[in-house]
Amino acid sequence: MKSFKLYFLFFLIPLFISGQNKKDLSVIAYYMGDDKQIDEFDVSKLTHIIFSFCHLKDGKLNVENAKDSTAIKHLVSLKDKNPKLKIMLSLGGWSGCEPCSAVFAVAEKRAIFAKSVKDINAYFKCDGLDLDWEYPAIEGYPGHLYQMADKKNFTELVISLRKELGTKNELSFAAGGFQKYLDESIEWEKVMPLVNRVNIMSYDLVNGYSKVTGHHTPLFSTNTSEESTNRAVEYLLKLGIPAKKLVIGAAFYTRVWKEVANVNNGLYQSGVATNGIDFKDYETTFVKEKGWSYYWDEKAKAPYWYNEKEKLFATGDDIASVKEKTNYLIKKKLGGIMFWELTLDKKQNGMLDTIDEIKKSK
Repeated sequence: MKSFKLYFLFFLIPLFISGQNKKDLSVIAYYMGDDKQIDEFDVSKLTHIIFSFCHLKDGKLNVENAKDSTAIKHLVSLKDKNPKLKIMLSLGGWSGCEPCSAVFAVAEKRAIFAKSVKDINAYFKCDGLDLDWEYPAIEGYPGHLYQMADKKNFTELVISLRKELGTKNELSFAAGGFQKYLDESIEWEKVMPLVNRVNIMSYDLVNGYSKVTGHHTPLFSTNTSEESTNRAVEYLLKLGIPAKKLVIGAAFYTRVWKEVANVNNGLYQSGVATNGIDFKDYETTFVKEKGWSYYWDEKAKAPYWYNEKEKLFATGDDIASVKEKTNYLIKKKLGGIMFWELTLDKKQNGMLDTIDEIKKSK
């Protein structure tokens, strides 16, 4: 596995898998819907759909049920009208990678998994795999095993997958956009030459475990300790990772805190996390009649909402912040934008439409 010849082969792979036209911009939708919901959206505005999620079963990539299988087959059929559309499968998710640390610690099991990925891609005629292991080497979902060896084992997993998939199938992974992940989870210099892109989860940077409000998906940091999209991007660029392999994330939902004092319009105040709101429901939720006021953080390029009467605070992306992110990635010559998750968008005049309009205007 560690012979010079093998690594030389992997060094050459990026010449085949990342030769994008300079005008290319990936627009990647994570998708949790069924075989019907996708038809309510204009998929011609997408370059990739990542079906979420598949999981490990007996050490192999597993499609959970007949409903998911039907959805994947329908997604693949969309390529008949849009041959450039890529349909990928995602392993894991926030709570969906419980056995990953143990399984991927063993070379033989990594090989079995990689073979199963190749087989499932061939069966469904999909275009690759997105690894959503949250997280290698650091704590993610409460109770899930994590160990220092995960960092090296993730590299070995990617090596096994690329060897099995060759250059035909795409390979990507969803990365935490926060500093601890960036520092401790991934051997970036070894992994990035072997994948098509990294999908930076530049959202949930303030999450449901936080007892203090803040921007959960800001473009820029407002202070030196605040996580942000730009902070993650600059960190990876300084490592020498090609800009075209970096994809930033947008959140089509808010996070909401209750019991938030009316100080600084609720921003950076103590509170209790509660349920968030989908973008498609913003117009009926965040309205003055219900006590909500809208604010824009010019430094973070991020919106937030505060309800003084109910003592509620909300943070997320909206049309304005998605415009900022799309213009940012074009200026920085990044690989594209991804988002969680397509069914949270409006059917018309939504976030995807905004991304597409800016993409076509450049």
